[in-house]
Amino acid sequence: MIELAILGILKESNLHGYELKKHLRKVLGPLSNVSFGSLYPALARLEREGAVTIVESGPDAAPPMPMTGSLTGEAAAFRSRRRPTRGPRNRKVYGITPAGETRLVELMADPADDERSFGMKLAFFRWCDRPTRLRLLERRRASLLDRLEETRKAVAARDQDDPYVRALMEHDTESTMNDIAWIGRLIARETGDEGLDKETTGGHR
Repeated sequence: MIELAILGILKESNLHGYELKKHLRKVLGPLSNVSFGSLYPALARLEREGAVTIVESGPDAAPPMPMTGSLTGEAAAFRSRRRPTRGPRNRKVYGITPAGETRLVELMADPADDERSFGMKLAFFRWCDRPTRLRLLERRRASLLDRLEETRKAVAARDQDDPYVRALMEHDTESTMNDIAWIGRLIARETGDEGLDKETTGGHR
């Protein structure tokens, strides 16, 4: 999940580790506690795989090099421009690569969904095309319908002498039904509003 979150955030903009950590907290939720001890190993893995790279970014980027008039001077200037830049306090600035964008698409399409991973994927729906979004939404709705059926069977089969257990099951049933209705509205928007594609993707395709 952390790799999906990193790639999804870097798809938006290049960031150094401290900024990336703050964005991860927003995506993963206030109860998450992504430490630098887990963030930097994940970044290192993604860098080894060619999914992310150290880049020049924003005001930290080197200014354009003037023409020197000699082949040796131009080569030296080019090498200087190719050196990885670092952000504030000498931090590395990371960016996603084409391979990373491909990996992001693969992670988004992964059928292994749960509450947390679906919520994260939804946060990055703007990077998906409409068919991919619909597949993810339909799959999530099917999973919720299965859970609703299982809960109803459990309620019917269980001795309901304990009012608190019954209340808990009723709450789970109501929550699942609300989630199904919410997913249904998202699906209706995707299939019924042609303008949503541009709105949801933020104009990116």
